[in-house]
Amino acid sequence: MSKQLWKPGNMLYPLPAVLVSCGDRDGNYNVLTVAWTGTICSDPPMVYISVRKNRHSHHILKETGEFFINLTTEKLAFATDYCGVKSGRDTDKFADMHLTPEMGMLKWAPMVKESPVCIACEVVRIEELGSHDMFIANVKGVYADEAYMDDNGRFDLLKAEPIVYSHGQYYGLGRNTGKFGYSVRKAKKKSVHKQKQQEK
Repeated sequence: MSKQLWKPGNMLYPLPAVLVSCGDRDGNYNVLTVAWTGTICSDPPMVYISVRKNRHSHHILKETGEFFINLTTEKLAFATDYCGVKSGRDTDKFADMHLTPEMGMLKWAPMVKESPVCIACEVVRIEELGSHDMFIANVKGVYADEAYMDDNGRFDLLKAEPIVYSHGQYYGLGRNTGKFGYSVRKAKKKSVHKQKQQEK
């Protein structure tokens, strides 16, 4: 066997590198970078973020039970890294990175105006795990920047130049290599073509 066996670890890469924005009941905002995030249900739409207990935003998330997941882009890569290594206890990361907090449908948490997609989330359960607590949330709504809409009114994510995180590195996304269901359609097309050839 050519594969090496490593000790247990988080090797599920790449992951989305997102900016999570929140706000406390005194009107103080914070933004942190999270890679431990994802979809957990489509009906109803639900997502999660996992946050270390010692992060400044942890108590804000528990207090208000709401946050925005803000997708990031190549233009936001520097801010994304900064918001992951700096603490909101020590500095105003919105101001430092010239990010704009913008209120939407949530009461306390702002979204990041510069993000192409901002997902409004309402916490329904907190799972206390090991190093991180998982905040499980319902998606209450999604804000999409019109600048990235195509001529048919569909959101063009590649136009926004999103970034992902992989083992300490940030990467842009490459070319489109296919779309959902194309393997079946391609096989079906070949089958029909073969059948027509046999009928001749």
